[in-house]
Amino acid sequence: MAPRSVLTWTGALVVLVTVTSVAGLLDPRVYQEETANWALQAQGQDVGNLLAVVVLALAARRWAAGSAPAGLVWLGTLLYLVYAFVIYAMAVHLNYLFLVYVAVLGLSAWGVLVHVPVLRRSVVLHPGEGARTWPAVALVAIGVLFAGLWLAELVPATVSGQVPATLTGAGLVVNPVHVIDLSVVLPAFVLSGVSVLRGREAGLFWVGTWLAFSVLMGSSIVAAMVLTTAAGQSGAVVPAVMVSVVVVVSLVAAWAHLRGAALREPGG
Repeated sequence: MAPRSVLTWTGALVVLVTVTSVAGLLDPRVYQEETANWALQAQGQDVGNLLAVVVLALAARRWAAGSAPAGLVWLGTLLYLVYAFVIYAMAVHLNYLFLVYVAVLGLSAWGVLVHVPVLRRSVVLHPGEGARTWPAVALVAIGVLFAGLWLAELVPATVSGQVPATLTGAGLVVNPVHVIDLSVVLPAFVLSGVSVLRGREAGLFWVGTWLAFSVLMGSSIVAAMVLTTAAGQSGAVVPAVMVSVVVVVSLVAAWAHLRGAALREPGG
């Protein structure tokens, strides 16, 4: 069963994230200092965040009812919120939501730190051999794919000294997505998947969690690309069809992997 703190944590995050998303989508003042391209990308993230709120609430209820997979999905959703709100807090001009951004970032980050040990103690994973292998391969492939895409843009730029068009279009000094992905998220994808492929049980805990993260992150990217394309903005690096495929693969792989999760018996 989920600790009581999960429902409290979830309730606070649902309220705060919903406030930021609705304001970002409906109030022009929120992104008035951003370039048109970056504002549209932020609104795409707002749409993704509303999806994350629904997933977080449902996962919390299912975990409280005794579902081990739901606990890992809940954790993956928190990781997504950490990622998203690092960007809001660091790469959006100061506005009246700034302290709310910081509050969501803090609650999400501390939620991960507090509840990872709880889940590690209470969840056991016994996926079949196929459900161990191909979700791990999918996670590694997604990590390598996005690392290749970002490096294909960044390496020529650093060699030539010419700022990429995606940065000038967004009005950014550096893209925080590149920083977080290349330093934390994509290495975590690859290391978790490789750990499972090498037969190390520790990786099993993280594969499904990062795949759940990948579903939410990919969905927010697709939403952002739809908004920027509809507005006639350029600067999208990753084709929407490719990201949509990543979302579907991540969703199916997460389901295959997480259905082997169960709560440890008391005293077990």
